[in-house]
Amino acid sequence: MEKETLLQKVNRRAWFEFRNRLKGKNYLLTFRSYWHYLLRKRKVNLPNTTSYYSARPNIYAGIGHQMANWIAGLWWSRQFGLSYASIPFSTDKWDEFLGFGLNEVQYYDLIKQGYKVRRLPAFNENNREEVLLHKAIINSYSGTKTILLAIQDHGYSEQFGVMNDIKSKFKNAPARKNNKIQYDKSKFNIAVHVRRTVIIDGKTILEDNAAQKLRWLSNDYYEKVLVQVLENIKVDKSIAVWLFSTGKAEEFAEFNKYGEIHFCSDMDEYQSFAHLVYADMLITSKSSFSYKPALMNDGIKICPRNFWHGYPDTKDWILVENDGTFDVSKLNGIETTDNGQRTADNGKKSKEQRAKTTDNGQRTADDRRQTTEEEQRKK
Repeated sequence: MEKETLLQKVNRRAWFEFRNRLKGKNYLLTFRSYWHYLLRKRKVNLPNTTSYYSARPNIYAGIGHQMANWIAGLWWSRQFGLSYASIPFSTDKWDEFLGFGLNEVQYYDLIKQGYKVRRLPAFNENNREEVLLHKAIINSYSGTKTILLAIQDHGYSEQFGVMNDIKSKFKNAPARKNNKIQYDKSKFNIAVHVRRTVIIDGKTILEDNAAQKLRWLSNDYYEKVLVQVLENIKVDKSIAVWLFSTGKAEEFAEFNKYGEIHFCSDMDEYQSFAHLVYADMLITSKSSFSYKPALMNDGIKICPRNFWHGYPDTKDWILVENDGTFDVSKLNGIETTDNGQRTADNGKKSKEQRAKTTDNGQRTADDRRQTTEEEQRKK
């Protein structure tokens, strides 16, 4: 994909800062697309069937953030009745791994075909007047070969409106043939994502105190959630817990007492992402890196309620308070899926593959501690 030169980056940033200081109409007047609308208001009631909508993944952000950009673009293209033009992620490897761009019209191909790019102003997704103005701007381009490009990082807070689309794309991507999922099919696999240091393509990303505080959840939080799960969920399989974090295993020593624990710090971000998607249960952090796999996960998702994206109101999503408590009764009667070894080709659940909600073989957290202690004494 296109890379900015240092001069282009500086100029873009300076213009961005200047524009964002403006308010109301003064802000709108800095956009060529708004002037186009002012001069062609007679066309705003005509449907635009010739243009495309697109959103650029922020190549300076983590993959979860980039996916939020891509998802927002797909969502808003549908709300405005436009076809979607896909822009690649920051690396070819992530593009191939996710498979989101497959069978989508490509942004750069359209430019080669003579399409012009026009940037759209930001708008408040909860303000009907601003949404209607955005629609009018788009319709003013009716009959033209234009790509309407969302302003960088324009939001779609809910995110789950297209989760079936991205789930299908990911699970049918050719890269799934290369999955190396380590989960044991005979066990109920719980993945826990603990957000700590941010590492992107091997580089540590420094965050200020405000950003860290916004996303921080202590080990106590995750331990409390895990204990409630182990003591209340009823499955007819033994349970294995897989902890994913950029932190070191010794930073999570308190989890060793909960039976079969796997610390997955040796997995790269691609392996980790895939394991989060295919877990029977996923305990997420305040991070897009685990939220996005949750959108594609067929199992039970246990997530922090206080988060900047939305959650579907369905029984497979369970929300946790800041103190680590949640309604454990929601674990009762949940039909759990097959584990992460599934592929898109054999993803249908069969009766014998489902985890039954009986009491047979159910061990409590205390049982697991006792078993672990006995095993350690034998060593």
